Amino acid sequence: MGTEPTATDQDRLVTVTLDPNTITSINPDEVHEWRIAIYDLLEDNSFKPARVSAEGPYALHMSIIGNYILLDVRNPETFQPIAAHYLSLTPFRRLIRDYFRIRDAYYEAIRSAQPFQIETVDMARRGMHNEAAELLRTRLDNKIILDLNTARRLFTLICAVQPYASRIDEATSELPTVLFVCSMNSVRSPIAAALARQAFPGRVIARSVGVNGGKADQFVHEVMEEVGIDMSVHTPHILDELVANHFDLVITLSDDAPEAVRRKGLEMGALEEWQVADPSLVEGNRALVLDAYRDLRDSLRKRVKTRLETLVI
Repeated sequence: MGTEPTATDQDRLVTVTLDPNTITSINPDEVHEWRIAIYDLLEDNSFKPARVSAEGPYALHMSIIGNYILLDVRNPETFQPIAAHYLSLTPFRRLIRDYFRIRDAYYEAIRSAQPFQIETVDMARRGMHNEAAELLRTRLDNKIILDLNTARRLFTLICAVQPYASRIDEATSELPTVLFVCSMNSVRSPIAAALARQAFPGRVIARSVGVNGGKADQFVHEVMEEVGIDMSVHTPHILDELVANHFDLVITLSDDAPEAVRRKGLEMGALEEWQVADPSLVEGNRALVLDAYRDLRDSLRKRVKTRLETLVI
């Protein structure tokens, strides 16, 4: 790849999120592996989309579509799209297999092998990582500018998430599709969609969007973590970003959403308007606000489960 890119303080990732529709797991060990890989990537990286005028830092939203990883680069404050690139997994298949084989061998060596054996496995691990990183940089040439260490960490994250890809083709899938819409896609609609996926894993495609762009909400992270749902993977999306144009059911959760949905011209089996309070408007101390978020979560959990049971056979 030649010389390393020269980075600035702005040329870096500060947020990485995962698409919960295409990267799915309810195993806490697997989710922990994702989190460690994301943490390592964010801790030290040099990352900049090529050929764009937008300045960093950046957010990266990852999803898996068929045999491709979609690297969706966004503004970390507004989550407005900056650049998106499809990365084929085919050239990485052997390296991904080697990653897991060498990783397992390394863990086994740590437990029982002599120091020289550990060092031998570790050298093989570093060599594989370097080869994968160089390939990654080559495949992203003129698309994303990243140094070798960042490429190594990004490859580790790709390895951590790709075995758990649902690989649902929404264009041909016969699963029922549900879209939840609220104002900002920060609180109500992402909570509802996440609860739908938890209640009916692999049996429904549940997406969420906002009329306008919002920001990630820490209170959402906290109250959903209590019920075993990791919302740190969520990136707010808006109606105009929707690729799918047909949903079996569209549920609006804010006053401005129904008219926005009608203007969008979606094909819908049914449109329902749910009156749902916005807990982010609650004033008071931290405990009072958290209780409002929990009330929303618990009421939506019951309502979503009851309503979607009629769709899921």
